[in-house]
Amino acid sequence: MTDAPSPDLVRLIMDLRRQGVTDARVLDAIEKTPRAAFVEESQRPFAYEDRSLPIGWGQTISQPFIVGLMTHALKLGERAKVLEIGTGSGYQTAILSKLALRVYTVERLRPLMKMAEQRFKDQQLSNIVTKHGDGYDGWAEQAPFDRILVAAAAPELPQKLIDQLKPGGILMCPVGPPDASQVLLRLTKHDGGHKEVDSLGFVAFVPMMQGVARDG
Repeated sequence: MTDAPSPDLVRLIMDLRRQGVTDARVLDAIEKTPRAAFVEESQRPFAYEDRSLPIGWGQTISQPFIVGLMTHALKLGERAKVLEIGTGSGYQTAILSKLALRVYTVERLRPLMKMAEQRFKDQQLSNIVTKHGDGYDGWAEQAPFDRILVAAAAPELPQKLIDQLKPGGILMCPVGPPDASQVLLRLTKHDGGHKEVDSLGFVAFVPMMQGVARDG
């Protein structure tokens, strides 16, 4: 028997529904993923508020609405093979893992990656594969992917990631400078190489950095 969701989590789910996140599978994954387990202890009182929170190293855990919006817009099937760029706290990764067959996630900051790996272990999530690396390079050895989600803002849609997407696949990525409005773009890669791009609105993400950070 599972514990009933907390009143704060119930309010959050209701708020996400009101904002347009209506996919039952996505809402169920959010409900079953304890956001409090993916933030620092000092931030846990705010875990179920609909806002981003700091996770250290200049990074943040995304606002739950943005997590729900991006996950909903990916149109994930149960057999999907997903690449995530920017593991961060591991919260978005954990939600993806409840909806897809396997999630490959890349993080350039080793301390964040190690903390996320421990959280995946604690949550008994066994279909996540992690890599310490440069997100701009993707994960060519495991390509192609059905879906790619980028959790940081790039100056433009990264071509290497588009190349690692299957025909019929979807790439989600915030695009824009770090100090101005960014747009959440969804690219659908059709058979024959045709690409369709649509905008899902304005967002604010940390910038997608090139290279691998020094450990520290």
